[in-house]
Amino acid sequence: MSLLKKLAGETALYGLSSILGRFLNYLLVPVYTRTLTKVENGVLTELYAYSAFLIVILSYRMESALFRFGTQEEDRERAYSTALLSLFASTLAITLGVLLAAQPLADVLAYSSHPEYIRWFALILAFDCLAELPFARLRLEQRPIRFVTGKLFNIGLTVTLNLFWLVFCPWAAKEGIGWVHYVWSPDIRVGYVFLANLISSSATFLYLFPQVRRFSWPVVDGLMWRRMLLYAAPLILVQFAGIINSMFDRAMQKWLLPGTPEENLANVGIYGNIYKLAMLITIFTQAYRYAAEPFFFRHANDANAPELQARVTKWFTIVSAIGMLGVLLYIDIVKYFLAEPYWVGLFMVPILLLANVLLGLYYNLSVWYRLKDKTHIGALISIAGALCTVLLNLWWVPKVGYVGSAWAALISYALMCLLAWSLGRKYYAVPYEFGRMGGYLLLVLGLYALSMWWKIVAPGQLVLSLVLNTVLFAGFLVMVLRLEKVQLKR
Repeated sequence: MSLLKKLAGETALYGLSSILGRFLNYLLVPVYTRTLTKVENGVLTELYAYSAFLIVILSYRMESALFRFGTQEEDRERAYSTALLSLFASTLAITLGVLLAAQPLADVLAYSSHPEYIRWFALILAFDCLAELPFARLRLEQRPIRFVTGKLFNIGLTVTLNLFWLVFCPWAAKEGIGWVHYVWSPDIRVGYVFLANLISSSATFLYLFPQVRRFSWPVVDGLMWRRMLLYAAPLILVQFAGIINSMFDRAMQKWLLPGTPEENLANVGIYGNIYKLAMLITIFTQAYRYAAEPFFFRHANDANAPELQARVTKWFTIVSAIGMLGVLLYIDIVKYFLAEPYWVGLFMVPILLLANVLLGLYYNLSVWYRLKDKTHIGALISIAGALCTVLLNLWWVPKVGYVGSAWAALISYALMCLLAWSLGRKYYAVPYEFGRMGGYLLLVLGLYALSMWWKIVAPGQLVLSLVLNTVLFAGFLVMVLRLEKVQLKR
């Protein structure tokens, strides 16, 4: 139980950077929409969408390979140095190629007059890629405070520079403050977003330089490099499939919905913003994964490792269920995160919340293929989920609208959970408490249904509804405490 307590503490620390990072990035949205044109916001959206795919190519999942081959202290230096040299060489070659071909690439992407966007973006991705392994080593060495400090430093500097160039400098220029023209030009505009990111990414790399300096030439191992590449290659497919699962719906709804282009874009906006209400679960899952991946590798050879993983998975489900119930029961307050025109899509919130819970559960159920070097099976599971997402979106969205995407996400993640569990029993049997975990999730849905029934019976009684929902939420917590009191006492 002390190991579970340690995992919970590390998850809380990693969660600090995730939660603050997402929150601060949300604060930049009104800044961008008020200081940049729609076309400039389109440039941001397009180029940062490409980054999700490009960072996979640049990093080729070497951080996961480091967790696999560098968990034991006697192998850590060799694995780290080998992976870091590989990333340095490949990143340098690719980045130089993009810098030399910036103008042709800008022509292809219809940014002929702004090849600097391509150059800046190439450098951003390069620094972000080279920071992956040092950050991974901090997680492997159980140094969450330095990890979180580095992440928050990156986020804080990015936000500060954005506010400086997009808000303060235009104001200062209007007020006649002369020195501002030495550090700001009204012609760069959206380029300042990229420059802010570039400066923060390069500064973060310098922050991580103590970890980079630990690179050692003599311990670079060609055989280990090949083993790490073979291990990581299927994970690239896994990550690409994951990107399809998370981005395909919003990318294709404009083309699949039956309305006019303007109507379809409006509906994409509704769906995308409703999806953000499910981000509480996603933020927790991301924080948990930062702590859990090295945790599982560190204890993979323990005699009680399967039982430990079962307990961790159960507690992950409990915390996710509590978060899901909190959002659902207090949706009348949570909805004010969005403007009123978006409330028409609130009926999708329980579907998307449950989908995100299943996505987190899938991560727990699929740990075995990393521990047992069966990453090719993990790739096949992810591909199956991605195909399910694509096919169901193509089938349902034209017929039932954006709610088809929500159901597609839920079914896809449920399929991936089923495949991960059923295939994992052969290689790494874990005594999961599915009855209790499923019971918690079903109870959450039941309490939400009871809350909705009360709204129908007593419409317009917001205060009474919130009181009832608070009683339901407290009752759920009390029940969890009573059922899990033995483990909690430990």
